[in-house]
This record gives sequence, structure tokens and C-alpha cells, in this order.
Amino acid sequence: MRDWSRLDDEEARAETFAACHLLKAVEGWTDMGLGEFELRYLRDKLKRKVDFLVVRDRKPWILIEIKKAETSLSPALAHFQNETGAAHAFQAVLDMPFVKADCFKTDTPTVVPAKTLFSQLL
Repeated sequence: MRDWSRLDDEEARAETFAACHLLKAVEGWTDMGLGEFELRYLRDKLKRKVDFLVVRDRKPWILIEIKKAETSLSPALAHFQNETGAAHAFQAVLDMPFVKADCFKTDTPTVVPAKTLFSQLL
């Protein structure tokens, strides 16, 4: 499903909106010859999850948890960053205003405005 506007559930709409942006980025980066990129999700037997994992050249690169308004950092981000070795872990919040900052300067789990993160993808 790529039409997030038809979803009634706000969290599902937010995740689908983000998935569309992330899919566009991974397809674009691959098409531009910047590497082989994939979009995945993570969930373990203990039901910890992260909405998205961007894989670059078969290695975990970016973990992204999407929230509509929640700014309390998800503990699953730190857990999966430790387990996968991903360089970046973001909790992207859709209702936060744009901030002029480089999201990729940090290597620890961080809450960021989705507008800021998405503006830095492709």
C-alpha cells in the first residue's frame, strides 16, 4: 500500500508515509550507483521491533522508528543498533517541526523531526 492518505489509523498512516519516502531513497541511491540498498524491518522473538532498517551493501546502516508525536526514545533502537552495528538509529517524529541540523552527525539513537531526516535522504 503506497497511498497513506487513505489509512484511518494515524500510526499506520505515519509508517506508510515514511515507508514511501524511504523506499524512494533506497531505490534512488541504488539507481545512482551509490551501493546496493534495501529496506527492511526488524522484530525479534521478544516482540521488540524497529519499523525500518536501511541496509547498504548487505550491512545494516540506518535504523528508523516512526512516531506521529511520541518523543520518548524507543529502547528497541539502542538494542538493535548494538545487535546489528548499524551506524545510525533515529526515532523520526512526524509532528515535530523542521530543525536545521545534520541528523547523520550522531551515531547514537536520537529523536529527530521526520521533516529534517527525510530532507536529508534523497
